[in-house]
Amino acid sequence: MDKKRLALEEAKRLLTEIRDGYREAPTASRATFDRFQESLSKTPANSDSAPILITSPLISSQEATSAWEELRKKALACVKCPHLASTRTQVVFGVGNPSADLMFVGEAPGADEDAQGEPFVGRAGQLLTKIIEAMGLRREDIYIGNVLKCRPDMPKGETGNRKPRPEEMETCLPWLKEQIQLIKPKAMVALGSTAAEGLLKTNAPMRDLRGRWQDYEGTPVMVTYHPAYLLRNQTLTEKRKVWEDMLLVMEKLEMPISEKQKNFFKTAAK
Repeated sequence: MDKKRLALEEAKRLLTEIRDGYREAPTASRATFDRFQESLSKTPANSDSAPILITSPLISSQEATSAWEELRKKALACVKCPHLASTRTQVVFGVGNPSADLMFVGEAPGADEDAQGEPFVGRAGQLLTKIIEAMGLRREDIYIGNVLKCRPDMPKGETGNRKPRPEEMETCLPWLKEQIQLIKPKAMVALGSTAAEGLLKTNAPMRDLRGRWQDYEGTPVMVTYHPAYLLRNQTLTEKRKVWEDMLLVMEKLEMPISEKQKNFFKTAAK
């Protein structure tokens, strides 16, 4: 087997491992790898153009790595909101696959997230993980971020979490926008009305938003209830509403949907 064909076979093997999750590709866009894979499938093993096809996506990957790390470093050092910077434990940048097809967006870190530096790690986060797994995905398959990267400060002597103020979300939104531009997700899920307000600039009630595709600069967005809402209201009817939204997301991403998945909470919703 000549060197060109060996290189092509190795590239195909690497792409398969990335696609199946055995090897991470955290910095290359999914679209780039899809185009590369399509080109490989159409290129004869003895083609003189093979070396060009192999090296081009790798350059894109290196550039994406640099851009992502630069964004992360800047966000972690942000002090645009002095009152938040002085009370936070750390900036909660986001977590997951920066090449994900699906991105979840919450409103802001809570106490658990501020302590651990990762979004959605408390009780609501554990429920979100269960929802993601019910879709046939893992947390590492998708990306999770917040409109606000710092935990909202609380009045002295008070505990708990407060809703981010509009001006705080507006100040912090550029970090999320840059994340979205680099990730280029095929779909996003806004978790709760506050996340929808920050991302989509809307104060519409949840009943008018969920179950219908919204748009963020060309990316389809599904608004659904925040997992914390389901912890407060655990009726099967409300759980079914969120699951119906997730089924729409799965359809949009052309994911396989089993009969079991279709029927989750269905009886209760009738």
